[in-house]
Amino acid sequence: MDHSATQRAAAAKMSLARSTNKNPRCDPPEAKRLVIVDDHPLFRKGLEQLIHSDSAFAVCGEASNASEAMEVIRRLHPDLAIVDLSLPGANGIELIKNIRAEFAKLPILVLSMHDESLYALRAMRAGADGYVMKHEAMQNVVQAIHEVFNGRPYLSPAMAAQVITKFAHRQAEGEVDAVERLSDRELEILELIGKGNEVRQIAKLLHLSPKTVETHRAHIKDKLDLKNSREVARFALQWLQARGGVT
Repeated sequence: MDHSATQRAAAAKMSLARSTNKNPRCDPPEAKRLVIVDDHPLFRKGLEQLIHSDSAFAVCGEASNASEAMEVIRRLHPDLAIVDLSLPGANGIELIKNIRAEFAKLPILVLSMHDESLYALRAMRAGADGYVMKHEAMQNVVQAIHEVFNGRPYLSPAMAAQVITKFAHRQAEGEVDAVERLSDRELEILELIGKGNEVRQIAKLLHLSPKTVETHRAHIKDKLDLKNSREVARFALQWLQARGGVT
């Protein structure tokens, strides 16, 4: 094989690797290349169409769980990853940490059904550059992508104001919220308990065994200095109500 043929073969291989959905816009330099990580195929398709309303962006790959996401990102080297927090197996926060460890400069935007006031700060601490709630995606996701590409973290205006107020108050009082002691998975389980889910329901939703959920609940009880599972449920409900997560 001559040199030019070798170059053409290499270019063809690279072109194939860069796109998983045969979108011609995925080949540079026309558009910024994005990967979507979400376990709902219909949502991924709708989000892709929404993103493609802006010719500056092209969705070039997708994944339904954390391990698939890492494979796709390693293969495509996208310009930005959009990550859901509720994924089977390793959750989105863990995935963000893994992406950040391997791809230090890759922008990450969280798009989640979880209430922003409960998870945005944790996601940003893990390495995310922005947070959009799914029910606000139609209005905000393209703007959020632009903001992140411009080097500015994206939160909704209400959440940004809340973060500033909370930070200033904590600095003044020197206080630490007890819930901050919980791991990301424990926080997820506390939220689901507060919404009235039983252990088996939570296990099914998070793709865990009931025994694992019970272990997490025991850790929540100990960390929050509660006496039993009934107190955990009461605390979880009151905590969510205080943050507007339950009506």
